[in-house]
Amino acid sequence: MAESNAGGVGIDPMHQFEIRRYVELDFLGVDVSFTNSSLWMVIAVALITAFTTLSMSGRALVPGRWQSAAEMTYEFVASMVRDNVGTDGMRYFPFIFTTFMFVLFCNMLGMIPYSFTVTSHIIVTFAMAVLIFLGVTIIGFITHGLGFFKFFVPPGIPAVLLPLLVVIEIISYLTRPISLSVRLFANMLAGHTMLKVFAGFVVLMGIWGVLPLVFMVALTGLEILIAFLQAYVFAILTCIYLNDALHMHH
Repeated sequence: MAESNAGGVGIDPMHQFEIRRYVELDFLGVDVSFTNSSLWMVIAVALITAFTTLSMSGRALVPGRWQSAAEMTYEFVASMVRDNVGTDGMRYFPFIFTTFMFVLFCNMLGMIPYSFTVTSHIIVTFAMAVLIFLGVTIIGFITHGLGFFKFFVPPGIPAVLLPLLVVIEIISYLTRPISLSVRLFANMLAGHTMLKVFAGFVVLMGIWGVLPLVFMVALTGLEILIAFLQAYVFAILTCIYLNDALHMHH
């Protein structure tokens, strides 16, 4: 790890993404150790459960702050589902709501100093994206049967171009998990790396580190906005993929 030659302050921006094992576990030859990534995912789930449960436990006609926040979050995701999937997509609302909240809380928890950003690891985002991809594909076949293959056949295309366009459509469909996972992973990784770099400049430059500090404060605000936007984008793309499976829109 790179260190400053003056004070020995670690300035390696990638050190914050290191996976650390807290409890060594092995299951049938597979490493299933409990790591810092596992810990922060558990914390995210616990906070989401506490937020949604406690905020609605004492439901009142005139909602308080926590109840208002929970209701606003619920309606925000519900509107997203209705606008992009339709009313028949509301049966999948619990999954989309859970996905949005999990990504949002993991992103926001990563903004806490000395925490761990779960969504900055491609293995986490890719696993979520593959789960969504497989689930949406299964829903498509359940809804349309073998007719779902028509999704890969653009309407009104000359027969001579059909083989080429079908291949392009299939490749585009199969790359969805990659684009969905890389978008979230890359944004969180880049943002936190930039914050770490500016934090290192603040420490190394001493009293002259005011300018990097100003940039760091501005970047922190921007990163909080990006954390929310990436959760929104992840959820809305899930809605769009679900809409394709249910209605086969191109």
